[in-house]
Amino acid sequence: MNSEFPNKQNFTKESLKKQFRLSEFLAEKIISSIAFLSIAIIVLIFVFVFKETLPIFNFGSTEKAKTEMEATPNSDSKPESYGAEPTEDLKPETYGSEPVTNEDLKPETYGSEPVTNEDLKPETYGDVIAEPIITDSSDEMKEVVGSNNEGADKTWNTFLTTEWVPVSENPRFGLLALLIGTLKVTIIAMLIAGPIAILAAIYTSCFASKRTKEIIKPIIEMLAAFPSVVIGFFALMVLATFFQDIFGYESRLNAFIGGVAMALAAIPIIYTISEDALSAVPKTYTEASLALGASKWQTAFFVILPAATPGIFAALLLGIGRVFGETMIVLMATGNAALLSANPFESVRTFAATIGSEMAETVFGETHYSVLFFIGSLLFIFSFALNAVAEFYVKGKLIKKFQGK
Repeated sequence: MNSEFPNKQNFTKESLKKQFRLSEFLAEKIISSIAFLSIAIIVLIFVFVFKETLPIFNFGSTEKAKTEMEATPNSDSKPESYGAEPTEDLKPETYGSEPVTNEDLKPETYGSEPVTNEDLKPETYGDVIAEPIITDSSDEMKEVVGSNNEGADKTWNTFLTTEWVPVSENPRFGLLALLIGTLKVTIIAMLIAGPIAILAAIYTSCFASKRTKEIIKPIIEMLAAFPSVVIGFFALMVLATFFQDIFGYESRLNAFIGGVAMALAAIPIIYTISEDALSAVPKTYTEASLALGASKWQTAFFVILPAATPGIFAALLLGIGRVFGETMIVLMATGNAALLSANPFESVRTFAATIGSEMAETVFGETHYSVLFFIGSLLFIFSFALNAVAEFYVKGKLIKKFQGK
């Protein structure tokens, strides 16, 4: 036997063991480290966003600060000193020839005669004389602390109202108008983007030739590379005027314009995932349907489309997540007015647009600042939940269905 097969190798247990290669080991460790780092970054982002919302859950912190300030008398407060005690030997520095005395200082005159203290009289408004009010700095601090405390205590009570007035003597953080505005834009965008993207995916996967598919698919997917600000600017300058001339509504920027613009951003995502799901349906389904006498469009809509339903549903969920968290497009195309109305042709304001327009103008640590981070945490939770459902449940169900499990 050895003479007939001189090059025959005898495989042993030792020879079948995996050989250690440094390059493969380093590549494996780098890939796994990047994967864990990505997960850690997502967790840290969520922790940071949620940490900034904690002050609106602590109602007693400002009350405690107010109590401590009231317990400290104003007479005990002394100016801080750094170094030695001030001495009487300090003299004013002179620059030039002779020092200037108080007698040489005269009031500057602008016009005819100088104004003296006797000429200054309190202003009168009608019969009432406005007297100057002298307040103590500690009283002012107590008033400020008290007003902040009242706003913090009333924050949760204003969440279910319809008014968004964060800068006021009585601030209101009504989230209902923002929620309705976000839902309006999302529903309008999905009603436009969903059918268009799914029908385009059915055409390219079931009816188009290979040459046509190679042209249409890259063009549609190229929309995903457009920056959000470009789509928002196009909606602001072109779509708003175009649809206002057609429908004749009063508000030029409204929820409908924002929904149309957001549909342009959601179509590539829905199309790509739907087309992949339709193309993943086994060809035996199509061949069996055509062999039974069904037409091509009957096969597409009654055989292939139901088989790819889990993947298409996942595409719609990801599209909703894309629309729900978009900032720049809705900031430029919706009018950015927190109005509670069911009319799609009125201006609205969304959660993401509120954060984008007001975050740079808030004071760090105030109630308004914490409420904006609370809205951001709501957006993060909603988007993360949709992506998790689409990735782990729907796609998993699609794979099990094709495997016959």
